[in-house]
Amino acid sequence: MHKTLLTQLTGCALVLSLFVLQPAAASASATRDDVTDAGVRLYVFNCGDFLFPSVQNFGVGDNETTVRELVVPCYVIEHPKGTLLWDGGLPSAVADMPGWQRNPENGTQFRLQRTLQDQLLGMDLGFDLTNIDLAAFSHIHSDHVGVANELTNATWLVQRGDYDVVANDAAVPAYDPALLADIRKRPTQVLDGDFDVFGDGTVRLIAATGHTPGHQVLYVELAEFGPLILSGDLYHFRISREQRRVPLFNVDKGLTLTAMDKVEALVAATGATFWIEHDAALFQTLSLAPDYYR
Repeated sequence: MHKTLLTQLTGCALVLSLFVLQPAAASASATRDDVTDAGVRLYVFNCGDFLFPSVQNFGVGDNETTVRELVVPCYVIEHPKGTLLWDGGLPSAVADMPGWQRNPENGTQFRLQRTLQDQLLGMDLGFDLTNIDLAAFSHIHSDHVGVANELTNATWLVQRGDYDVVANDAAVPAYDPALLADIRKRPTQVLDGDFDVFGDGTVRLIAATGHTPGHQVLYVELAEFGPLILSGDLYHFRISREQRRVPLFNVDKGLTLTAMDKVEALVAATGATFWIEHDAALFQTLSLAPDYYR
């Protein structure tokens, strides 16, 4: 098990971009207000960390950034019509390995200090992995679907390109079929493009193919915070966004560049804040669960 995780997690794409000071998140009380009254809420969780000795596989020279430690986040969006998990972090089994684990082949290190399920149960937010309604992952790399099989009652929302990889047992870098073995047997909605999750425009999956065959980003409309886009792995570093750098392991460079154009147009049209998910510097400025953004 340890060897498999070392192999699969090494190729995962991650990290760094814009540093934006964020408005303070609201505090969650022990007895939460009815979410119907509160509208959409966004909870942020730490679901792992990486240390890379080199970032050249991301299309960035080692002399172009000093960043090597990257974060692996998970998010839960609570909507009056249900809950959505966006990105599932590192596999929960990593938490059973003490401290940093090192891949002897390339020196990449990773860790998971506390599983997402342990965090959810300890916070008593009113939901956990067994009763979340919907699951959507930005893509099927191992560091984004780590808790997929633990979502025993969620419907999986997946773009057709990634679904076809899973359904046909195709080979994609950093994809571990075992991490999706159970969720693929559960209710699944295969998407062919952008999708309005709850039908009111507040939570939208935006197809952004290229990193994987079915990569997507998430648009969330928050009443107080404003519009927000969670990037998945569209970008990894500030320079990636500024200079349109494409990782060497993306499945299609041309489609990646097209996806960048599409998402940047959405940012411009909506004025959305843009979070590069693996950006550890940005993550340190965020309010983590049980606090939330609304």
